[in-house]
Amino acid sequence: MANKLNDEAVQDRLSDIEGWTRDEGKLFRAFKFANFVEAIGFMTRAAIEAEKMDHHPEWFNVYSKVNVHLTTHSADGITELDFALAKKMDELAK
Repeated sequence: MANKLNDEAVQDRLSDIEGWTRDEGKLFRAFKFANFVEAIGFMTRAAIEAEKMDHHPEWFNVYSKVNVHLTTHSADGITELDFALAKKMDELAK
Protein backbone atom coordinates (compact mmCIF):
# COMPACT_ATOMS: atom_id res chain seq x y z
CA MET A 1 0.00 0.00 0.00
CA ALA A 2 1.22 3.50 -0.82
CA ASN A 3 1.81 5.92 2.03
CA LYS A 4 0.05 9.28 2.21
CA LEU A 5 2.43 12.20 1.70
CA ASN A 6 2.38 15.07 4.17
CA ASP A 7 1.54 18.60 3.00
CA GLU A 8 5.18 19.66 2.71
CA ALA A 9 6.08 16.64 0.57
CA VAL A 10 3.09 17.22 -1.71
CA GLN A 11 4.04 20.88 -2.15
CA ASP A 12 7.65 19.92 -2.96
CA ARG A 13 6.55 17.31 -5.51
CA LEU A 14 4.11 19.73 -7.18
CA SER A 15 7.11 21.73 -8.40
CA ASP A 16 8.10 18.65 -10.46
CA ILE A 17 4.84 18.50 -12.44
CA GLU A 18 3.85 21.58 -14.40
CA GLY A 19 0.17 22.44 -14.60
CA TRP A 20 -0.93 20.38 -11.61
CA THR A 21 -2.31 21.89 -8.42
CA ARG A 22 -3.90 20.66 -5.22
CA ASP A 23 -7.69 20.81 -5.16
CA GLU A 24 -9.79 19.50 -2.28
CA GLY A 25 -6.94 17.27 -1.08
CA LYS A 26 -6.29 15.79 -4.52
CA LEU A 27 -3.95 16.51 -7.40
CA PHE A 28 -5.79 18.36 -10.18
CA ARG A 29 -5.16 19.31 -13.77
CA ALA A 30 -7.40 20.48 -16.60
CA PHE A 31 -6.22 19.18 -19.97
CA LYS A 32 -7.37 20.95 -23.16
CA PHE A 33 -7.26 19.27 -26.56
CA ALA A 34 -8.12 20.37 -30.09
CA ASN A 35 -11.37 18.41 -30.18
CA PHE A 36 -13.45 15.64 -28.64
CA VAL A 37 -11.67 12.82 -30.48
CA GLU A 38 -8.27 13.92 -29.14
CA ALA A 39 -9.67 14.23 -25.62
CA ILE A 40 -11.17 10.74 -25.73
CA GLY A 41 -8.00 9.37 -27.29
CA PHE A 42 -6.04 10.78 -24.36
CA MET A 43 -8.50 9.25 -21.90
CA THR A 44 -8.19 5.86 -23.60
CA ARG A 45 -4.37 5.92 -23.49
CA ALA A 46 -4.42 7.13 -19.89
CA ALA A 47 -6.93 4.43 -18.91
CA ILE A 48 -4.61 1.71 -20.24
CA GLU A 49 -1.68 3.09 -18.22
CA ALA A 50 -3.83 3.56 -15.12
CA GLU A 51 -4.98 -0.05 -15.34
CA LYS A 52 -1.36 -1.23 -15.59
CA MET A 53 -0.62 0.75 -12.42
CA ASP A 54 -3.86 -0.45 -10.76
CA HIS A 55 -4.49 3.22 -9.99
CA HIS A 56 -7.49 4.96 -11.47
CA PRO A 57 -8.23 8.67 -11.91
CA GLU A 58 -11.34 10.60 -11.09
CA TRP A 59 -12.02 12.47 -14.29
CA PHE A 60 -14.60 14.38 -16.23
CA ASN A 61 -14.81 15.11 -19.95
CA VAL A 62 -16.73 17.75 -21.87
CA TYR A 63 -15.92 18.07 -25.56
CA SER A 64 -12.19 18.94 -25.71
CA LYS A 65 -11.54 19.27 -21.96
CA VAL A 66 -10.57 16.54 -19.51
CA ASN A 67 -10.46 17.47 -15.82
CA VAL A 68 -8.46 15.03 -13.71
CA HIS A 69 -8.31 14.52 -9.94
CA LEU A 70 -5.81 12.04 -8.51
CA THR A 71 -5.83 10.61 -5.00
CA THR A 72 -5.08 7.27 -3.43
CA HIS A 73 -8.26 6.20 -1.71
CA SER A 74 -6.60 3.39 0.27
CA ALA A 75 -4.16 5.94 1.78
CA ASP A 76 -6.84 8.61 2.19
CA GLY A 77 -4.73 11.18 0.37
CA ILE A 78 -2.02 11.94 -2.16
CA THR A 79 0.80 9.42 -2.59
CA GLU A 80 3.76 8.88 -4.91
CA LEU A 81 1.43 6.75 -7.02
CA ASP A 82 -0.62 9.86 -7.81
CA PHE A 83 2.49 11.74 -8.90
CA ALA A 84 3.60 8.82 -11.07
CA LEU A 85 0.22 8.74 -12.83
CA ALA A 86 0.25 12.54 -13.21
CA LYS A 87 3.63 12.37 -14.96
CA LYS A 88 2.42 9.57 -17.22
CA MET A 89 -0.69 11.59 -18.14
CA ASP A 90 1.49 14.59 -18.97
CA GLU A 91 3.55 12.41 -21.34
CA LEU A 92 0.40 11.04 -22.98
CA ALA A 93 -1.09 14.51 -23.45
CA LYS A 94 1.87 15.74 -25.52
